[in-house]
Amino acid sequence: MNQYETVFILNPVLSEDQIKETVKKFEDYLSSQGAEMVHKEDWGLKKLAYPIENKKSGFYRLLEFKVKPEIIDNFEMMMRQDERVMRFLTVKLDKYAIEWARERVKRTKQKA
Repeated sequence: MNQYETVFILNPVLSEDQIKETVKKFEDYLSSQGAEMVHKEDWGLKKLAYPIENKKSGFYRLLEFKVKPEIIDNFEMMMRQDERVMRFLTVKLDKYAIEWARERVKRTKQKA
C-alpha cells in the first residue's frame, strides 16, 4: 500500500451539511476499498488564486491515506464526476514527503 495525499476544493455555495456529506462520501469510498486514513484537515474557506467556475473562494480539505495504487483511478473519477468538487490533486508521498507531513501535523497541533 502506498501513502497518498489529496487536497480538494469544494464549491463555496455549499452548506455545512453538504460539505460534511461530500467529505464523508469520499472517506467512505476509501474505507470500503481498504484504505487506512492517516490524517484529515479542514482548511476552511479560502480565497482562490484565480477564479474557478466564476467563484473566487472555496472550501479546502486535505485527506492523507494509505491505499493500493489501483484504487486511485476510481477515486479520482468519483471526484471528477462530483459537481461539488471544483479542483483536486492527489499526490503519492515518498519517504521524505511522509516525514514532512508528520512534521506539518505536529506544528498544526502545537498551534491549536
